[in-house]
Amino acid sequence: MIPRAEPFFLDAGPGQRFCLFQAPAGACRGALVYVHPFGDEMNKARRMAALTARALAARGIGVLQVDLYGCGDSSGDFADARWEIWLADLEAARAWLAARLGVAPGLWGLRLGGLLALDFAQRCPHPVPDIVLWQPVQQGSAYLKQFLRLLSVNEMLAQPENEQSKAASNTGALRAALLGGQALEVAGYELAPELGAAIDALDGAKLAPRAARVHWFEMATAPDRPLPPATTRLAAAWREGGCDLRLQQIVGQQFWATQEISESAELAEATCAALEAAAPIEETA
Repeated sequence: MIPRAEPFFLDAGPGQRFCLFQAPAGACRGALVYVHPFGDEMNKARRMAALTARALAARGIGVLQVDLYGCGDSSGDFADARWEIWLADLEAARAWLAARLGVAPGLWGLRLGGLLALDFAQRCPHPVPDIVLWQPVQQGSAYLKQFLRLLSVNEMLAQPENEQSKAASNTGALRAALLGGQALEVAGYELAPELGAAIDALDGAKLAPRAARVHWFEMATAPDRPLPPATTRLAAAWREGGCDLRLQQIVGQQFWATQEISESAELAEATCAALEAAAPIEETA
């Protein structure tokens, strides 16, 4: 029987972080800290994260979901969120999960959460046995431009028709303003320049995991659709650097971006199967 998920607040300065712990059913075979994506993608992905956490628990893998500072039900406003605070949140979550289950936790990141998980793993002095990546953001600068495009499009729609093309091309100016120190409100989220600059500087090529097995899943709209060239290049670079990378493509919707809440049973099952096939996770020292 799968235990019910336990909600609680974890002390992690400043304030507290809302957490949801899904204990493993039976003997513990491993543990993961779930690193959620950014903005609305976090809300759209909550159901999928919960379903997969429960499926992992049924296979003996405990999962701790944590709302990062300024996100969800945790302390702070999004405007005060900083990349360094989020990294500290992951360390607090990792330490709690390691103490609770007695194993070295891995990381499971979706979209920008994947890039955050990779950054954390590089800095973490403790072993990170497995990293699960769901469609990870590969370049922070490209992701930031995409996010700012939401504001640019909203401005365009508010303009007279003959001025819309001018507003639509304004993404570069918005990025320059943000990196120049101006906070911007995008889709209801006030983005601080410090957080924007931290995201802009991230490069997946420089965050190759060294000591962990990496299970990377990409969503595709059709089974014969090739992987994006950027994904192929980054995967090859990581492997050349010695990374134990298992890359799979799953056919299904990008559930974090659909209009209605959606899910992918195939992705959840593939994730569980990948971790079940991995070697047992070592106990913490």
